[in-house]
Amino acid sequence: MVNRMDLRESVYDFPKQNVITSDNVSIEINALVYFQVTDPFKAIYEINNLPDAIEKLTQTTFRNVIGELDLDKTLTSRDTINSKLRDILDEASDKWGVKVNRVELQDINPPKEIRAAMEKQMRAERDKRAKILEAEGDKQSQMTVAEGDKIAAITRAEGEAQSKLVVAEAEAEAIRRVSSAVAATKTDPAQYLLALKYINAFAELIQKGDKTVILPYESSALLGSVKTLNELFKQS
Repeated sequence: MVNRMDLRESVYDFPKQNVITSDNVSIEINALVYFQVTDPFKAIYEINNLPDAIEKLTQTTFRNVIGELDLDKTLTSRDTINSKLRDILDEASDKWGVKVNRVELQDINPPKEIRAAMEKQMRAERDKRAKILEAEGDKQSQMTVAEGDKIAAITRAEGEAQSKLVVAEAEAEAIRRVSSAVAATKTDPAQYLLALKYINAFAELIQKGDKTVILPYESSALLGSVKTLNELFKQS
């Protein structure tokens, strides 16, 4: 009797089974185990039923590895679990003349109530992130508007200051010119300018077309201003 052994890589579709995590959650998992016989002598004489032995070894290894992890870690560390399972299975099956090339977890299914709770948590997390993004957007918008208002206020203030400076310089220049013009008449330039302002103000009152013009109490100052101009013109 001649025993024949397939030395090509084989895949074993590990059936679903329940495994309990470290936080006492029962989950259902299934996986694929890729292995290859490297020593036919050991595969025949060191183990009675190689496929059955690999299945039982895989079941035990799953329980041990998953039992050390909580549910969240199990769901997020699939690659790490695959690598750890492969190393343990490969070392344990080496005495059978078998090389475990890789292990791939296909499904990890928590109970329905756990899945429902996880979905609620994910929705709450998404809503939280959306609210945070919206709040950050509003904050950024308000900061941008405030910065714009600040720049506009500074610009207006600078414009007003520049305008006042120009007016002040113009008035100063006017006073210098009036001083130069009335220097020969020995007239006070300030009284001359004040007289002009009173006359301009009186002219504005007359231009309104009212038949009756009410002069302020300080009308004597206006008459004095007219007298000042009169004296100035006489001297000129």
